[in-house]
Amino acid sequence: MLIAAAFVGPGTVTTCIRAGVDWRYGLLWALLLSVFATWVLQEMAGRLGLTTGDGIPGVIRQSLPNRWLKAAMLGVILSAIVVGNAAYEAGNISGAVLGLQGLTGHDGQGLYPWLSGLLAFGLLWYGNSRLLERVFTILVLLMSLSFLVTAILTRPDLTELLSGLFLPRADSGNLLTVVALIGTTVVPYNLFLYTSLVSEKWKSTREMGTMRRDILLSVAAGGLVSMAIVVTAAGSGAPGVQTLEDLSRGLEPLYGATARFGLGIGLFAAGITSAITAPLAAAYVARQCFGWPEGRKQARFRAVWIFVLLSGILALSWDFRPLEVIFFAQVANGILLPVIAIFLWWAVNRVVLMGDLRNNLLQNAAALAILVLVTGLGIWSILKIILF
Repeated sequence: MLIAAAFVGPGTVTTCIRAGVDWRYGLLWALLLSVFATWVLQEMAGRLGLTTGDGIPGVIRQSLPNRWLKAAMLGVILSAIVVGNAAYEAGNISGAVLGLQGLTGHDGQGLYPWLSGLLAFGLLWYGNSRLLERVFTILVLLMSLSFLVTAILTRPDLTELLSGLFLPRADSGNLLTVVALIGTTVVPYNLFLYTSLVSEKWKSTREMGTMRRDILLSVAAGGLVSMAIVVTAAGSGAPGVQTLEDLSRGLEPLYGATARFGLGIGLFAAGITSAITAPLAAAYVARQCFGWPEGRKQARFRAVWIFVLLSGILALSWDFRPLEVIFFAQVANGILLPVIAIFLWWAVNRVVLMGDLRNNLLQNAAALAILVLVTGLGIWSILKIILF
């Protein structure tokens, strides 16, 4: 459930809303492709974590003989995940803030970031795996119901919807949106988070079937919610959507005054779950890169997630966005995704690591297709950042 919750954040909500408003159902195929790519990568990451009992940074530390290559990869990982998540945390908390504004009808700009941050802090500080999973189950259900109900009530044209889902159409006009949809779905930090959670939750490769069902359910749930957001935006009738108010006004003919309330629930759930999972992933990555002792109550582990969470709260409260740090994080993430995808593919094909659970021919064919996709996405992301 933590992965399902991390799947749909405020950035995903924003991108899907714009895709629906600008292109109606025409880019649903890009989300379907993204969901398949995410499932392939997450399944390999889960299989690696379950077989080795370690996260991706730990496997890198043990598997790569060249110390310079090892140091370079761990440096990119730390930069992209720890620094990157700190830079993006303000966006996660802002999603929760917008949701609270939708629910209460009040601005609360100075207070809501701290309320959201304190809620995330309490769950991270006191929550064990079981408690977090229960809380995230509730939040994911709220988010799913909010967006799925809105999508159904817009009464989408099923023929047009199925056409957009299974007939890919890409051109110079929608290419940027296609890349944005894939980029906001196939995110590196979920790979690191899942290998860590898998190695904590299950201790034997006999649980491989359970793990695969778990990640299939998580990715499918996240993909369904993302598609529901596109459908909702497409059916809103709004000529342009920049804010929650724009979308809620478009849905008022269906919902009346409750439109803002329903969207507020979905956006708050999306924001608060991402505001928790991003610091948690950063802490796991730092622990594995440096070889710290296991345990969520370990002081250095807590220090990392507190740093990420506090960075987001302060940046949002003071309206401070360090552009250089965000730029650096975007470049690092653009490099990291193809590098980690290639490493994952290499690792899950190693007999010494995986034994009989290494990739078969069909898994390798799917993985190679996804490698081409994420490598192109990474190169495009870096060029877009540098040139534009």
